[in-house]
Amino acid sequence: MFNIALNTFRELARNKILYMIVFFGIALIGFSLVLATLSLGQSDKIVVDFGLAMVEIFGIISVIFIGSQLLFREIEGKTVYLILSKPVARGDFILGKFFGFAAILFFIIFIQSIISTGVFFVADTPLSLLVFTSIGFIYLKLLLLFAIILFFSTFISPLLSILLVMGVYIISHSVTTMTDMALRSGNQILFYFSKALMVIFPNFEALNIKSLIGTPIALNPSFFAINILHALLYLGLILTFAVLIFNRKTFEN
Repeated sequence: MFNIALNTFRELARNKILYMIVFFGIALIGFSLVLATLSLGQSDKIVVDFGLAMVEIFGIISVIFIGSQLLFREIEGKTVYLILSKPVARGDFILGKFFGFAAILFFIIFIQSIISTGVFFVADTPLSLLVFTSIGFIYLKLLLLFAIILFFSTFISPLLSILLVMGVYIISHSVTTMTDMALRSGNQILFYFSKALMVIFPNFEALNIKSLIGTPIALNPSFFAINILHALLYLGLILTFAVLIFNRKTFEN
């Protein structure tokens, strides 16, 4: 598994598309300085919100357009036959791909975080622990998104995987709002439907704490512990399903 993860990391590190994504992400993070000069009294919040939003958006682009091709390329190029002909378990292959991409994704987030911090200092924006916690939650959300697209890639095409994972992303951000609407309206059907969606889909909105930066709202440590645990459990579950499906997959020569 370690060798597969290392080879995946090296392969992705040579991907020119990845460098373009990182470049445009950094450029737009720097653009937040321009937006700050155009704002009226809210420059700090704009710089932080825009900078963190760019970290997440370009991380999502990396997951969707590179992560969706990761497994497909191996199958289409028939290199998977060579790898699996060796004493390599199929589960190790999937997990190796996951950890290899997780490592390159960490590198992307780390670089963008350094640039964002530099932009915050230039803009004289006060930093808090919540800023770095928010970046950590963004990384965790992207790992979940990649695990989901890796799961879909085990049995459907990359294009369909992209469409489905975009749907999952939208639903996972909307399910909390849907539950609140059901409670306000008293609609029991909508309430139980939204609760069912919370079981099926990860709660991305719980990992979206960047909107709380700069507000007087204080989060309890248990909030972070519960949401991290929930995300890790979902991550482990979706990877388990990906391994189970890949174990049963047949390849045509």
